[in-house]
Amino acid sequence: MRKDNGRDAGFTLLELLVVLAILGLLAAIVGPQVMKYLDSSKSQSARVQAKNVAAALNLFKLDASRFPTAEEGVAALIKQPANVPNWNGPYLPEQSAILDPWGRPYLLKIPGEHGDIDVYSLGSDGQPGGTGEARDVGNY
Repeated sequence: MRKDNGRDAGFTLLELLVVLAILGLLAAIVGPQVMKYLDSSKSQSARVQAKNVAAALNLFKLDASRFPTAEEGVAALIKQPANVPNWNGPYLPEQSAILDPWGRPYLLKIPGEHGDIDVYSLGSDGQPGGTGEARDVGNY
């Protein structure tokens, strides 16, 4: 039979401080690597999404016999433009499909520098050019 000496089972303040210090060290070591991975995943996601938008634009062209104009933009994949009677969309499932990972609509360049059409995002900074996460990302 066990004898109760009046002490409740649990952790001491010193034990909790040691655990918190260890967790803090792990966060300091692993945290920046995880953030770097999350940032690069946005660029990779933008590249894949731009290719999907380009594929949808090719379907639009099959139906309308042309790509959307600069004024219509990628929104023509979701909502029928007034002057496109053969529109057979929506070509993408929802409005968020035409937005890059930073929340801005993908841009079009027709004719493109890399093909018939360039679909691209200006990256995290929203400005042309850049490096790292701020660089332009497209379907090319």
